[in-house]
Amino acid sequence: MSMIIPFPTRYSAFALCVVGLAACIALVLVSPHLWLAWVGVAVFAVLSGTGVHDLRQARHAILRNYPVIGHLRFLLEFIRPEMRQYFIESDSEAAPFSRAQRSLVYQRAKGEPDNRPFGTQLDVTIAGYEWINHSMQPTKLDNHDFRIVIGGTPHTADASPPPSGAGAASHHPCTQPYSASVFNISAMSFGALSANAILALNQGARLGGFAHDTGEGSISQHHRVHGGDLIWEIGSGYFGCRNEDGTFNAERFSANARDPQVKMIEIKLSQGAKPGHGGVLPAPKVTPEIAAARGVPIGIDCVSPSSHSAFSTPIEMMHFIAKLRELSGGKPTGFKFCLGHPWEWFAIVKAMQATGITPDFIVVDGAEGGTGAAPVEFSDHVGAPLQEGLLLVHNTLVGVNLRHRIKLGCAGKVITAFDVARMMALGADWCNAARGFMMALGCIQAQSCHTGHCPTGVTTQDPVRQQALVVPTKAERVRNFHRSTLHALQELVQAAGLDHPQQITAHHIVRRISDTEVRLLSNLVMQVQPGALLGPLDKQHNVFRTYWPLASAESFQPLTQGPHGLVSNLPLAA
Repeated sequence: MSMIIPFPTRYSAFALCVVGLAACIALVLVSPHLWLAWVGVAVFAVLSGTGVHDLRQARHAILRNYPVIGHLRFLLEFIRPEMRQYFIESDSEAAPFSRAQRSLVYQRAKGEPDNRPFGTQLDVTIAGYEWINHSMQPTKLDNHDFRIVIGGTPHTADASPPPSGAGAASHHPCTQPYSASVFNISAMSFGALSANAILALNQGARLGGFAHDTGEGSISQHHRVHGGDLIWEIGSGYFGCRNEDGTFNAERFSANARDPQVKMIEIKLSQGAKPGHGGVLPAPKVTPEIAAARGVPIGIDCVSPSSHSAFSTPIEMMHFIAKLRELSGGKPTGFKFCLGHPWEWFAIVKAMQATGITPDFIVVDGAEGGTGAAPVEFSDHVGAPLQEGLLLVHNTLVGVNLRHRIKLGCAGKVITAFDVARMMALGADWCNAARGFMMALGCIQAQSCHTGHCPTGVTTQDPVRQQALVVPTKAERVRNFHRSTLHALQELVQAAGLDHPQQITAHHIVRRISDTEVRLLSNLVMQVQPGALLGPLDKQHNVFRTYWPLASAESFQPLTQGPHGLVSNLPLAA
């Protein structure tokens, strides 16, 4: 008795294609003038050929088992992000920004009403919900153009004498302080962003009176067209101020830094997207425009090392800051970093104490930030989140009586006025935003920034795709987003009974802990008293007791190490 092997159902689609091809061929033989039959032959021939290829290829197991129809799986997977974004995810589900956040940016950028009816869509009973306490005597402010002075005051520079034997600080004070908005465009390079995106951002910054950070890709011709205020970021590749071997070139730096459009100099130590990781712009992407901006050869890999070659110790870093301040003609000079090893940050602070040299500002980048593409492990698991990084930086400077000399900026998923207020409550003087301003340009969070196929022309060098981004229209939207966000911040400040967002403290923010308990943020986060780190540490937070004694101004390495090369197994927030 013979065994009948049933035809596997997984081959059914392929079999139907073959049957369809045979039927269409037969129809053509019967009625050669019937054009639909010829169309059928063509379609089923392609599908049948695809099925044969699927059975013979060795790359995809699913296609070998499900010829023809298996491609449907790849198609659905390809459009899954869009389907989820448009039809499935809730308004408050962040991935990385929620639909509600994106809609708010779009509304403000377009100048549309952003009021919401019928109450909040947030669950106010869930742990982590936060609000700002209001006053029964609100203030009335004249405008929302909140500004801070970076680099001293408009009339005098900070030239406090250095400790004995450390003579560099008083020789190179900041003589060109900058009056900055409390909300600015965070670092995004030309190359990562399209030419039209840079043009629109800078024009929007000029129209709105706020600053545009160049990113480490240096100052391109597109940054100069509209004359908006620039913060020139100097990365480890020293783009725009480098020698042929990639080392720092003082003459080229000075020529760019003294341009009146450049208002501040920012040394990038690390970024939230991939702290501790260098980068490579592949040779095909190094176009003549990008090569001219960065000072690198056309069509050759453009490398950003993971660390700086101009300094190797905290003290050398302070002298480098003083050197850049002098070469720039006395412009505010500082650095940006994402917090990593606490003892390395403490070593920088001890170098400030040892040399008397202080940066005019520090920008703390949170690990949750990042417009740049990065390895998943770095995006998800490297670097301190903004709250922890900002708190440690702010409290350390308070603890050594240096906070009044250094302004603090921050960046990391800052979108709304409440985000700005909350960061100021944690110690920031101003906030930067990258992805928020990208959305103001039209970014739809397609998350294809690294592919060159950005659907809105924001993050591509494709000249055809860039045409979708109309510069005058998008520049106006950049200004609108900034203006509307600061107007909302003004209303928050007024409701709290204050005169400036810098007056917001952790005492103004309330956080829900559980169904039955809420606490002021001031009772939940670290707060160090002025000068507390200059004396005994026994009553200080564990992070100071553990790591402060290990830090040295002469080295980024800890003074002592335990077994296995580990300093301590205490967590940062222990």
